[in-house]
Amino acid sequence: MFTGIVEELGEVTAVENLGDASRFKLRGPVVTEGAQHGDSIAVNGVCLTVVEHEGDEFTADVMAETLKRSSLGALTVGSRVNLERPTAVGARLGGHIVQGHVDGTGEVLARTPSENWEIVKISLPADLARYVVEKGSVTVDGISLTVVEAGPDYFTVSLIPTTLDLTTLGVKQAGDPVNLEVDVVAKYVERLLGDRAQGAGK
Repeated sequence: MFTGIVEELGEVTAVENLGDASRFKLRGPVVTEGAQHGDSIAVNGVCLTVVEHEGDEFTADVMAETLKRSSLGALTVGSRVNLERPTAVGARLGGHIVQGHVDGTGEVLARTPSENWEIVKISLPADLARYVVEKGSVTVDGISLTVVEAGPDYFTVSLIPTTLDLTTLGVKQAGDPVNLEVDVVAKYVERLLGDRAQGAGK
């Protein structure tokens, strides 16, 4: 489990096409400290497993299904990525519950700068819109954010200077893809209410 509080901006140092998968080598001095084979690290919000670890770099395999459902397939050597290690038991939950299981991708539609913050508008797939509500939580490229406005096919977030400086959202431009993970609690509530309604109808 993650919290959506990005620990560092990493970098893709190598990409190997394996046919039905890709192998990424990524540099991240903070997240690789003490890393071992089999550990999990979130890369732009996608939970990946450490296959190899040497120095400040780690290697992870990404299956075709993950490449299809996320924006990781668009990464190239030199791409900057948001990195986060799983939260430790007993640690403060600074963001919200993030699984690292991407629900879909959106696209940066517009950026509106202000003196002390920036509003970013992001497209929202129709099948995810019902899970995104004003003042609710959403994960964008692994970043836990609060929804400012929730439209039928978009939402907006307000980014403080720290988020702009320390994550990929500081450089994403209109047209760039982003990974989206909606609040898992909302999905469980929907499923439970649906099951209850079906039971009542029997």
